[in-house]
Amino acid sequence: MRTIQWLHLVLCSVFLLVSSRALADRFADVQVEATELSPGLYMLTGAGGNMAALTGDDGILLIDAQFAEMAGKIEAKLSELAEGQALQVLVNTHFHGDHVGGNAKLAADSRIIAHDNVRKRLQADSNFPAEGLPNLTFSDQLSLHMNGQHILLTAMQPSHTDGDSIVWFKAANVVHMGDLMFEGRFPFIDTNAGGNLQAYMDVTRHVIASIDANTRVIPGHGELTNRAGLERELRMMEATLAQVQQYKAEGLSLEDIINRGLGEQWQDWHWNFITEERWIRTLYQALAD
Repeated sequence: MRTIQWLHLVLCSVFLLVSSRALADRFADVQVEATELSPGLYMLTGAGGNMAALTGDDGILLIDAQFAEMAGKIEAKLSELAEGQALQVLVNTHFHGDHVGGNAKLAADSRIIAHDNVRKRLQADSNFPAEGLPNLTFSDQLSLHMNGQHILLTAMQPSHTDGDSIVWFKAANVVHMGDLMFEGRFPFIDTNAGGNLQAYMDVTRHVIASIDANTRVIPGHGELTNRAGLERELRMMEATLAQVQQYKAEGLSLEDIINRGLGEQWQDWHWNFITEERWIRTLYQALAD
């Protein structure tokens, strides 16, 4: 009996060790890359949501924080871009872990800004470190002035979640969409957190009407894009929603529609998280609301 218990303890210890190493190493090969959009303003990619960094004499402003395990690599890239400057402000576009996971490690001593509902949702998560909670929140708009830029944080109606914000860099003609844009792929509408597809489409229309052909658009996920990229995403959402609506009018059930699919023209939008099936379920639910 003692031998069996000992073996059990050994196996459990090995499992925990392997699991912790796998967790620590899941981003081992990921590098943080920077694309300069204007002097001192960069789009940063790595693992998780796309970030933006504004550097200058006032210190660093960072949009989103990816996963906690990426914090060291993010710090290294910021140090490379702005040697000697400290992170002064971190903005969270919403509450999902791939955008806020690095909050505590990156910005525990900085100002962390987000929509009111981001703090509420993170505060309700007992696993989220208190030092990573937003310490300045807003419900409508908030203006910041750093490094010669007017940065406007604008809360959007519940779309991806109930705490979405977009960030405008006015002088640079750049907008960070957070997960209100998934460039070239089906978007995630988190209906469990107040997300709504029709509102998501309305927000997309609003941003399209508010920018020009030269505006650089940083999506939450995917490649740097522009107004044409937003228009392409909107056309996809409108067309696939109309397609599912037509199938429903023909009397097809949800499972029938999943089996039929959306056709070849939308296959490139399928990805590992929001597959075609999951997108169809999102469309079907939106039509039932």
